[in-house]
Amino acid sequence: MALPPDFTLLQVVPELETGGAEQTTIDVARAVIAGGGRAFVATRGGRMTARLEADGGRLAQMAVQSKNPLVMLGNAARLVDLIRSENVSLVHARSRAPAFAALWAARTTGTPFVATYHGVYKAQSGLKRWYNAVMTRGDLVIANSDYTRSHVLAEHAVDPDKVIAIPRGVDLDRFNPAWVTPDRMAALREAWGIDIADRRTRFLLAGRLTRLKGHLTIIEAAARLAAQGRDDFLILFAGDDQGRTEYREELIAAITAAGLDKQIRLVGHCDDMPAAFLLADVALLPTTVPESFGRTAVEPQAMGRVVIASNHGGTTETVVDGITGWLVPPENAAAWATAMARAIDLGAGERAKMGETGMNRTRQLYRVDVMCAATLAAYERVLEARRQPHEAA
Repeated sequence: MALPPDFTLLQVVPELETGGAEQTTIDVARAVIAGGGRAFVATRGGRMTARLEADGGRLAQMAVQSKNPLVMLGNAARLVDLIRSENVSLVHARSRAPAFAALWAARTTGTPFVATYHGVYKAQSGLKRWYNAVMTRGDLVIANSDYTRSHVLAEHAVDPDKVIAIPRGVDLDRFNPAWVTPDRMAALREAWGIDIADRRTRFLLAGRLTRLKGHLTIIEAAARLAAQGRDDFLILFAGDDQGRTEYREELIAAITAAGLDKQIRLVGHCDDMPAAFLLADVALLPTTVPESFGRTAVEPQAMGRVVIASNHGGTTETVVDGITGWLVPPENAAAWATAMARAIDLGAGERAKMGETGMNRTRQLYRVDVMCAATLAAYERVLEARRQPHEAA
């Protein structure tokens, strides 16, 4: 997709620490730069900032994550200045709190505004629904899955033609088994204390330590497996607690109480997720609430790994039950124990066959270049719609 001359994109995202919205921000910025444009990201910052700048993107650091009305007003003023000084062509918001400042700035400057629904935001009141609806008040809404698009249309009075689904993409150069070197695997194995002679089936739950990710369901499922006399598995929880120290301590206490200290490990944040998925045999995504897309169900499939995921949300689109993995009722520890036992008993050979099927499907449907091309096409659609009234006049 050819970008207009002098195209400048401003994306607004709370932070650049870790997560799907953040990775997509980086991916799209890289695509814009590769297409000859410029890419700014307004954010409070984070560990992924270095990646943005290495790709040629530019950071506009500000507290856009804040929900304080005075801070939001200040952010809006700073965004207005940035839009005008850098001649920004289009503003793309990726979260609700930043979207208020970004939308105000876009309207003040007459700049096209796009928002991506990265999550399924629940509304328990009219006020919360109004708050969520900020994501629908621009020129176009991008949903990161068909599931999310259906949710947006059900929640908000918005023209269906204004809401498009662009599935999140996976960087298949990064998530490619062929590019993961033995020394990367050895380094991760050493960091996580896994003996090369350990032949237990390894399960990986990748994601920040938060109750919604379903760690406690997996601990209970593991306890059920242990009660059956099984010790042929190792479960790895990879992710930051991001300040949720009480939840981390709760997990550690639950693991100890169940006598699972040798079966479950909290290994912290991982910077090398391709190697992490390759080191695992099975990826777990036991979310207690529906994922809008579920990046950690797709990335392991790109690495040839089978996935066990909760049977709701976007994962019902990305995991084919019985073909590339298994879909299991959320928070049902007995069902999760059964699925995990099935994965163990299937053996490495049969898991590899399923993994190859998942890898081929992922390469067809969830390539990051396809996602980026569709996003740039959406930008062009918005810009063209803005141009038409001027040309008619």
